[in-house]
Amino acid sequence: MRGWWQDLTDLVLPAECAGCGAPRTDLCPRCRTALGGTAPRRVRPEPEPPGLPVVHAAAAYAGEVRALLLAHKERGALALAAALGAALAGAVRAGLSPVGRGGLPPTRPASGTVLLVPVPSARWAVRARGHDPVRRMALAAAAELRRTGTPARVAAVLRQRRAVADQAALDARQRLANLAGALEVRTGGARLLAGGHVVVVDDLITTGASLAEAARAVREVTVSRRDGRTPVYEAATREGRGERRIEARQERGKWVHGAPEKAVPNIKGETLRAAVVAAPRDSFAINRN
Repeated sequence: MRGWWQDLTDLVLPAECAGCGAPRTDLCPRCRTALGGTAPRRVRPEPEPPGLPVVHAAAAYAGEVRALLLAHKERGALALAAALGAALAGAVRAGLSPVGRGGLPPTRPASGTVLLVPVPSARWAVRARGHDPVRRMALAAAAELRRTGTPARVAAVLRQRRAVADQAALDARQRLANLAGALEVRTGGARLLAGGHVVVVDDLITTGASLAEAARAVREVTVSRRDGRTPVYEAATREGRGERRIEARQERGKWVHGAPEKAVPNIKGETLRAAVVAAPRDSFAINRN
């Protein structure tokens, strides 16, 4: 676990860029551009897990971006939280913006309060790392959204309701089976989700199982609260928090971009969205055979 002296050292002493190793900076201009220098875009895994909402990602999970995420997540480089949160905020805006001319989202997002729901980490992972990286990035993203004129707050309402197996060696289908129904909304969480645009957020998407399971848990309470019934979805599950490290395995599946959404009603008739900092590079391809 990190000590307070390590946090203090990160803040006051010159460091090297966590992305490329450039001296005397936590994040150099080149790596900052790699993280947030392009417009966030829609990504989607193939096969797509049931119930996966529309997902937007800020950057490709490769090179400097991969190094930055790992430094923040596994090595406690907390100074990166603001930049990662800003990238996540961009993906959130893209997902909430109505589609404009040419299929691109306009710069002005939908009105209303944005509720960022972080995918929870396992308790053992939080203890081992000394912090919850996704929640920390969500808080930074909410601050960035507010700074730029979009009302936003974090609603950390999800929790794991049972232990899950380590998923590092599992493929997409095995992850779905392993983690079906692993998340639930905390008592009183449905009330916190009322009256806003709900966006499930995570650091990374690979198979999509993590976001699909989080979306299932959110829909279970928000749809029930809205119209008194509970929808039935095929099981979709967690992917990332049962792994020791997000780099432990890369999925073999293809990704497609710009595919139509499997719309599922959310509170106030809206459609649930998801946003991540990064996704596999192939997910950003425009054309596919």
